[in-house]
Amino acid sequence: MLKGKVAIVTGGSGGIGAAIALELGKEGAKVVIDYHSHLDSAEMVQKKITGLGSECFAIQADVSKPADLQKLVDGAVQKFGRLDILVNNAGVETRTSILDTSEAQYDKVLEVNLKSAFFGTQIAAKQMIKQGGGGRIINITSVHEDWPMPGNTAYCLSKGGMRMLTRTAGVELAKHQILVVALGPGAVATPINLTTMKNPALMKELEAAIPLGRMATSEEIAGVAAFLAGPKASYISATTVFVDGGIMHQSPGL
Repeated sequence: MLKGKVAIVTGGSGGIGAAIALELGKEGAKVVIDYHSHLDSAEMVQKKITGLGSECFAIQADVSKPADLQKLVDGAVQKFGRLDILVNNAGVETRTSILDTSEAQYDKVLEVNLKSAFFGTQIAAKQMIKQGGGGRIINITSVHEDWPMPGNTAYCLSKGGMRMLTRTAGVELAKHQILVVALGPGAVATPINLTTMKNPALMKELEAAIPLGRMATSEEIAGVAAFLAGPKASYISATTVFVDGGIMHQSPGL
């Protein structure tokens, strides 16, 4: 489905990002993943993708720095000749409220989550326009782009910003046949949620709040990302596809 396409996945060395990179590789894409500090994890993902018969390589990059994002795009083009798909996946959170979030925590979350997506989109779009043929930009947001999460305020702000980045850039770039779409996961069984997953009481409460009764797997999110990157999603842009097991619409029936 994606044979001949070239994709970059930020934060592709672990969690949802690694699953997306692997799924794109399964679909035949040539994949570039970035890592910040865990080269061993990036090499494991790279080995899995090349084991599928697809090409893959990793680049060290701090996605909060536009110069490093440019390095990612340039690296992909130098290696594979073009760029067709960018997945803005890299993200962090502090689990802090409006009352106790420090300036440093705020800056880190907004820079890694939102600034990286903004300039990643800008740099990728310029390359896609230069080479012609359109492209896909997929922003991995969260149900919390729209749904408050008290105690994680900066994270919600960053995801809300990605929501409007998706909508505005999607409209701006449509004339270039560059589709910009957000993918909003709900609760996913990844290392970022280990604290909850290791607490039976918290897991019971969480699962009770999800109509499907369980967390998603990374592979379920990755499957949707691959669909959005492919030819069957050719009329989806400037919007969010939520993959949340129905949690955003849960109601006690009152």
